[in-house]
Amino acid sequence: MRVLHDPDQCANLGMCEAVEPGVFEIGDDGMLRVLVPEPPEALRSSVEAACLACPTGALRLVD
Repeated sequence: MRVLHDPDQCANLGMCEAVEPGVFEIGDDGMLRVLVPEPPEALRSSVEAACLACPTGALRLVD
């Protein structure tokens, strides 16, 4: 699985980081970073939840 992030659509609110801080981080510059673009299968449910928590739909999980 792979996390796709659309920075043009991202509002950098950190909802994803609140759900899965091991994969997503709002940096000191206020911009979202995907720390683990290909997270392990064990994190699937939390990464899916983080993507769904994105209010702008800037995150997507693909297999």
